[in-house]
Amino acid sequence: MHSVLAAVVGAVSSFHAPHVDFHAIAPEITLVAVALIVLVADLILDETRKHLITTIAGAGLALSVIPVITLAVNGNDRSLFGGAYVVDNFALVMKALFLVTGYIVLLMSANYLAEGDYYEGEYSFLLLCSIFGMMAMASSRDLISIFIALETLSIPAYLLAGWRKRDLKSNEAMLKYYLLGVVASAVMLYGMSLVYGITGTTVLGEIAAKVRGGNSPAILTAGMFLVIAGFAFKVSAVPFHQWAPDTYEGAPTPVTAFLSVASKAAGFTAIMQLVFYGFLGRSDVYQPIFWVLSVATMIVGNLIALRQTNIVRMLAYSSIAQAGFILAPFAVVGSNDSANTSAFNAVVLYLMVYAVMNLGAFAMVIAIARKTKSGEISSYGGLFSYAPAPAVLMTIFLFSLAGIPPLAGSWAKLFVFKSLIDGGGAWAVSLAVIAAVNSVIAFFYYANVMKEMWMKPVPDGDRTAVRIPPALTAAMGLCAVAVVVIGVYPQLFTRLVDLSGFTG
Repeated sequence: MHSVLAAVVGAVSSFHAPHVDFHAIAPEITLVAVALIVLVADLILDETRKHLITTIAGAGLALSVIPVITLAVNGNDRSLFGGAYVVDNFALVMKALFLVTGYIVLLMSANYLAEGDYYEGEYSFLLLCSIFGMMAMASSRDLISIFIALETLSIPAYLLAGWRKRDLKSNEAMLKYYLLGVVASAVMLYGMSLVYGITGTTVLGEIAAKVRGGNSPAILTAGMFLVIAGFAFKVSAVPFHQWAPDTYEGAPTPVTAFLSVASKAAGFTAIMQLVFYGFLGRSDVYQPIFWVLSVATMIVGNLIALRQTNIVRMLAYSSIAQAGFILAPFAVVGSNDSANTSAFNAVVLYLMVYAVMNLGAFAMVIAIARKTKSGEISSYGGLFSYAPAPAVLMTIFLFSLAGIPPLAGSWAKLFVFKSLIDGGGAWAVSLAVIAAVNSVIAFFYYANVMKEMWMKPVPDGDRTAVRIPPALTAAMGLCAVAVVVIGVYPQLFTRLVDLSGFTG
């Protein structure tokens, strides 16, 4: 008995708590604390003060940016939990992107929730939880932490997609998103198990050291393919895109904006972690996969978008096509050091630009639908004649999505083309040509909306002004300023991209 007690005492005395750099995870800690405050506030606030919950959540997101800034000013890369969680410039840039995106979505949601009689506390809580998962994804450099981050951001998103509980389309949106998401997670997890079985590790840096050389067994190739396929679902790449149009149309419009921007950016963040830090030595495996995914996603997304009459479905297929552009640089990763750096920078810049221009477009959809009560493109007829400011703003966002200079979208596409040129070779050149052709195709369906706004008559003759709440106006204004400033003075943002650039 004494020997057992002595052993226990010895084990306890020899135990040392693991060192945790709390500054490194301060943004996540802050966000979790705010989420708990929101949850408690929802319990104690009466119905007349429920609107304060959205304000608290927005303030919490703004507060969470502060430790991101302090970490960036400090400038030191931080590695936690045996290299499974890394806080570097890339992670900080993506965390800032997720926080800003979440803040704009809350601005878009404020009046939408109040006027739609939707529960506010749970909405803000779930949104914060999903953003927490995205922030964890930005720092995850381990297969296990990547998967946990993915599920943390996805499960709240499934619930948010069905937030209009009494709407059959919203219920259908949630069900499709959930069922296909579960299948994608299972496929991805099976692929991760194969990668772990061959390499004996889940840390991306150690996986990279073991997959170099091209002599790995075929089962590792299968594992890599399945992992990429799982995340292809998250970014709505063809042929894993079937959930996106119906989910985007059925979900509340602010949630649609959130899924099309933040959730997609989180998926691309995970792909970047895997490709640049885990699979870099096996470009023979992932380059053909990304080439096919990029081409199919651009072509299918753009061609189907041409035939859409509902603006949300059009933006859904536009979002699919934009994902094809973001996938293109991955097809040249591993070709040479210049291509690696250019591809990394192109993806980061495109995600930043895509966030502001797509959020802006969806904010305009919400604003205009307040008057028209319709999502049909034909309801935009004559918008400029009675609401010139919203028409101009919508035109700016659509021109940027189409890549028309001097707006931000043109720089995003230029960086993609540069990465493909740096990659060299016939495959990279052919992909650049296909991307250029698809840019022209995309302009047609964006121009169709602009034609309705500027050239067509008002459908019902109702020229009542579009009344936009202050929070929604702020969201549109922030996005419009960002789109114009990045387009006119891109050096500020390209410098930020360079700081977060790939150095591995």
